[in-house]
Amino acid sequence: MHAVFLLAAMLLFAGGCKKKEEAPPPPPPSKPHKPVQKAVTSAAALVEPSLDFTNRKDPFRPFVVVAPKPTAPTGRRPVREALLPIQNYDVSQFKVIGIVAGLKENSAMIVDPTGKGYVVRKGMLIGRNEGRITRITPSGVEVYEQFRDDSGKIVKRTIKLTLPRKQ
Repeated sequence: MHAVFLLAAMLLFAGGCKKKEEAPPPPPPSKPHKPVQKAVTSAAALVEPSLDFTNRKDPFRPFVVVAPKPTAPTGRRPVREALLPIQNYDVSQFKVIGIVAGLKENSAMIVDPTGKGYVVRKGMLIGRNEGRITRITPSGVEVYEQFRDDSGKIVKRTIKLTLPRKQ
């Protein structure tokens, strides 16, 4: 109990020992100074930067502009020049020379009549009649064609290109 009384007395005496200081008097009002020399700045002489890009080239525009050829809305197939090289031959002219069985999907190596090889997968277009590869099995490739013949009838057929057996 004596320790508590002693601690309270120390706090009471320590708080009363502060010296009171007066705030310094405010400085006397001063007269505004006249500048000795007129301020000169070059900022006023600068012209605002121009954001007019009408005479500039667009850096994102391609150098060569290819105009699309006008197509007539006849519903016909595109012109032969626009097709892929694999679509220039009949499906029956292709030969299967190999099949690769993959984890996700199979792919096949086929050769056109000129000897050029192509790797094809399910869903790709092949042949003149816009045939679509529907299935690739270990024994061959199946292509589904749907087209109009010369008389205007719709022809649907499935062509099987088989892998030749080793002898």
